[in-house]
Amino acid sequence: MSILIYSIIALGYMAGFFFLFPKAGRKSWEGLIPFYNFYVVTKITQKPWWWTTLLIFPGVNVLMLMVFNSNLATVFGKRELQDQVLAVLFPFVMFPVWGKGEIKFIGPVDRSKLKKSPAREWGDAIVFAVIAASIIRTYFLEAFTIPTASMEKTLLIGDYLFVSKMAYGPKIPQTPLSFPFAHHTLPGTEIPSYLEWMKLPYGRLPGFGEVDRNDIVVFNYPEGDTVTVELQSNMSYNQLIRNYSILYGEKNARKYVWKGIPTGQQNTQATNNLLGMFQRMGISEARSQKIVREGYDITVRPVDKREHYIKRCVAVPGDKIYIENAKLSINDETAYIPPAFQYNYIIESRALLNQNMIKDNLDINLQDSDPRQSLLNNTGPYIYELPMTLESQNTMNGYNSVDAVNINMHFKQNSIEGSIFPNQPGTDWSVDNWGPLSVPVKGESVELNLANLSFYERIIEVYEGHKLRVVNGQILVDDEPTTSYT
Repeated sequence: MSILIYSIIALGYMAGFFFLFPKAGRKSWEGLIPFYNFYVVTKITQKPWWWTTLLIFPGVNVLMLMVFNSNLATVFGKRELQDQVLAVLFPFVMFPVWGKGEIKFIGPVDRSKLKKSPAREWGDAIVFAVIAASIIRTYFLEAFTIPTASMEKTLLIGDYLFVSKMAYGPKIPQTPLSFPFAHHTLPGTEIPSYLEWMKLPYGRLPGFGEVDRNDIVVFNYPEGDTVTVELQSNMSYNQLIRNYSILYGEKNARKYVWKGIPTGQQNTQATNNLLGMFQRMGISEARSQKIVREGYDITVRPVDKREHYIKRCVAVPGDKIYIENAKLSINDETAYIPPAFQYNYIIESRALLNQNMIKDNLDINLQDSDPRQSLLNNTGPYIYELPMTLESQNTMNGYNSVDAVNINMHFKQNSIEGSIFPNQPGTDWSVDNWGPLSVPVKGESVELNLANLSFYERIIEVYEGHKLRVVNGQILVDDEPTTSYT
């Protein structure tokens, strides 16, 4: 589909230039040579030749084409608002139509004699600013705000930072038809900020280096390819299906997510638990009930429009990674521990902990000590679960009312089955006892069998686009039996 659209637009431009160029004193054949024909347009419109170079940058080139279209229409006398709109939006139609008609070349507007209105001056300035900022944002650096506490204390909620695109090489936009400065949704709405009429394959320009172990990186969340409009990045589609499987059984999970929960199941404890989850996420009561009755609005996003995540890279291709009793190891050696590293601790206290004290003395975000996230035993000590650094743990141990401070360890036998990658029942891994897993190197062949298929299934199907099936115990990749994958 994308190739067809590109072809129609390119042929439309060539046909239009073929007929228009002679009217401006140029040769018809010049309109048939890609890129050179736009260089000729800069000569006809008396604009800087280097504007042509901006056409090689996906995303930016869409804006520049609009500028080229407007200027070319202007030199042929099409200066009314309706003509300008048609030239900007439908040049592949209007240029051939105008070129075959009686249109005459009258030249560019004499700027020295033109008194610009304030609106026109502001408009020109905004167009220039949008193009310049789009180039910087897409290919050099981009501003981000930290949305969650997942990397606290290294990065705090609300931290504002600029991320270099040049460190590992900027990615080429795969959806160039996108609203400037918006990621996947128009601000204040649930409307997608991009169109998928035209798509580009994945590509990355050269950078200054490669991702190294312990680098902090921003990336498009891989599992964010399918999300719900209601939950957005709070929960991926696959995690939602797993949660519904726990609440309603694997057989009903997908149907309930897409179509809603049947009336007879809406007053159960499972649905009450679901509504409680919505409340904690800040979803309104009316919308929560609508989700229960009708299901979710599911959307699929291209790679470059998936949610941005920021994490520390702890392992690179070729590494063996595992977690044993909450201790991360890489290649059988203890991994790097950041200075402000935190564990989740269970605190037993004879008195309620003062939230202001927790914030002021331990520098723990109030969100983390929200009473809804704390456990209270009315017949015994007050029980809290709080993330703390080693220094904060020592401080907490010194409080008179605190009886015990212990790491909240998740052992294999008490983890929810299937809740941890590879999300398969029977793989009894937990957040504190996980692995080992070897990170494959590009070009490496790995053995494929029914025991380890869940580790590579999503990579093979979703990321590399192959057809994967299991028939009578035999693994088929693109309908070919296989025991390995490269």
